[in-house]
Amino acid sequence: MSRILVVEDEEHLATGLRFNLELEGHDVTVADTGEAALAHLVNPAPPYDLVLLDVMLPGTDGFQVVRELRDAGRFVPVLMLTARGRAEDVLTGFEAGADDYLPKPFDLPILIARVRGLLRRREWARQQPETETSPASVFEFGGRKIDFDAQELEVNGETRSLTLMETNLLRYLVRNEGKPVSRKALLEEVWGVREDTDTRAIDNFIVRLRRYIEDEAARPRFLVTVRGVGYRFTANPEE
Repeated sequence: MSRILVVEDEEHLATGLRFNLELEGHDVTVADTGEAALAHLVNPAPPYDLVLLDVMLPGTDGFQVVRELRDAGRFVPVLMLTARGRAEDVLTGFEAGADDYLPKPFDLPILIARVRGLLRRREWARQQPETETSPASVFEFGGRKIDFDAQELEVNGETRSLTLMETNLLRYLVRNEGKPVSRKALLEEVWGVREDTDTRAIDNFIVRLRRYIEDEAARPRFLVTVRGVGYRFTANPEE
């Protein structure tokens, strides 16, 4: 049984989500404000397996909730729900640290499929023994190691959890290692949004990844800017 926190201030919607998720066999708790959500998530016992988080909440909004969670080192999967379905809002959610994003109104089967997908990925990461990690799921470069299945990055002996979007972005860059990758390609291939969207969210993601993988984020070696195009990841910059 998975433990899910639903953060939704519209009572009828929260009740419906709780009912249908409980039918799926989950243990569901409901919070109606961002502050209440953070209170549930700071030191949960037992921990939650997934958060369904509305963006438009009284007080602290959903974007801020997920930012505070990630800043506190809490990497429970977060599926954001919102009536604000513009591509810019989707990117803001991912930039804040969300793992998936579902605009309202949504079809229940789609919501359930997204929930199952996020829970399945989390369970795979928990159950996969270190000795069974497949070579394709791990990429090592410059003394760093990315475990795509576990959504973890190891640098200088320290392991950092990654969000699903951070993992997907690193995966795409690694697959295109040595090649310039445009912001347009990142928007379409990683985030699945149209090309005329504001690209500042991508730049902010790159800044964050540089903090993770570079010795000096201001002087990147592995993840460099290609002027007028986008970015290029190089595993062995000295070669």
